[in-house]
Amino acid sequence: MATVVMLALVTTLLGCALLHSYISANRLARCSWEELVGKLHPLESAGIVTVAMNHLVPAKDQLELQPEEMWNLLGGLEGLQQMRENGRILIALASYVERWNYEEGVIIAERMRRDGLQLRRAVTRIMLETFIGMKQVHIPFHLHEAASSYYLMRQRLLALYQTNHAGLYPRLVEAL
Repeated sequence: MATVVMLALVTTLLGCALLHSYISANRLARCSWEELVGKLHPLESAGIVTVAMNHLVPAKDQLELQPEEMWNLLGGLEGLQQMRENGRILIALASYVERWNYEEGVIIAERMRRDGLQLRRAVTRIMLETFIGMKQVHIPFHLHEAASSYYLMRQRLLALYQTNHAGLYPRLVEAL
């Protein structure tokens, strides 16, 4: 009986999470470009780039970046939550390009959705491990994944706008 109740609870929570995700994506799809850019949270890009490059482009000193330093560079839990929220907005901005360049917009938006999924997973795991006190040994790996995913999403979006809409590109760079 307890197993059935737990299964029902997990199924209900998963259903609620999917519904919330669907509703949030629809809200963002109805926003104008200016509204989307206005929703972006300001993030310290230098810290994100430092952590991401430590993961994406390993160097001789790749182990010198300590977990506490990564945590601070990314802005702690608040910074990670803002990265996750910005990730959803970056995907909506990529989807916006589909209006004038459908083929490239669709492909880049899908790549960004996959990066966004990895970003959401990493941030969720960090939150779980932080609040529940699970294996905190894994947090540095999740920090690398979150920073790398966000960095790739940002770079993909900037390249997409640079080649497809030079008029909006400067404003996007300023907002990011």
